[in-house]
Amino acid sequence: MEDPAKEAIASFRRWSIGFNTRDTAAQLAEMHFPHLRLAQNRFQWWATPEEFSAVQEENTRRLKQEGWDHTATLSIEPIQVGANKVHLAIRQSRQHADGTEYNGFGTLWIFTKRNDRWGVQFRSSFLMNTQASGLGSSEPG
Repeated sequence: MEDPAKEAIASFRRWSIGFNTRDTAAQLAEMHFPHLRLAQNRFQWWATPEEFSAVQEENTRRLKQEGWDHTATLSIEPIQVGANKVHLAIRQSRQHADGTEYNGFGTLWIFTKRNDRWGVQFRSSFLMNTQASGLGSSEPG
């Protein structure tokens, strides 16, 4: 596959499967580090895969606490595409086990191609009213 947008979308879909099954290794396989996330006006920063892995048990606990069963992807649109970077505008839906949405939000994911591998490196979400906003250092370094 040599279409950057298709490769970024495929990486996102693999990451999402890992997220929904709470498979940290599958998520890490689709990420680049350092990895940043901006949600609720707060940066989360993970310098290494180990830092990201260290907070996943707590993140799962918080997701379950808010009634989360899975996150559905409602739409994905490549909005900027280059040979080594792709911006995807994504609409997500956090859902209960019966499929009802309790938190829908837009998010921007930036994928980079490093060492011949696509992975997400930055995420910015309009995610509000959640227990599980992601855990990580609040600033780089």
